[in-house]
Amino acid sequence: MAVAQGSPMVEVQVPETLSGQAQIGQRGFEGLCAQCHGENAAGRQGIGPPLVHRIYEPSHHADAAFLLAAQNGVRAHHWDFGNMPPVEGVTRADVMAITAYVRELQRANGIN
Repeated sequence: MAVAQGSPMVEVQVPETLSGQAQIGQRGFEGLCAQCHGENAAGRQGIGPPLVHRIYEPSHHADAAFLLAAQNGVRAHHWDFGNMPPVEGVTRADVMAITAYVRELQRANGIN
């Protein structure tokens, strides 16, 4: 059976509670990132990768990598979605909060 374009790529368990910074980050993620990376960072088939994935664990992609990706864009190297463009209008504070949200999602899904 074919997987529908835009469908979630991974199943994400959402933590029962989020820290204050992660709650702010969730709103930022929904407005700036979810269009490509999916609801709760589950990815979107054929559009963008999941961030709740072992490739993005802190030991492989430190928090600074998220900031650089948002500010400068990223050449495709782990996935076949094409290059990620810079995110227009995103601030360092936005990315810090969004990263806190992604990290809390990752921890809730066994990615440390």
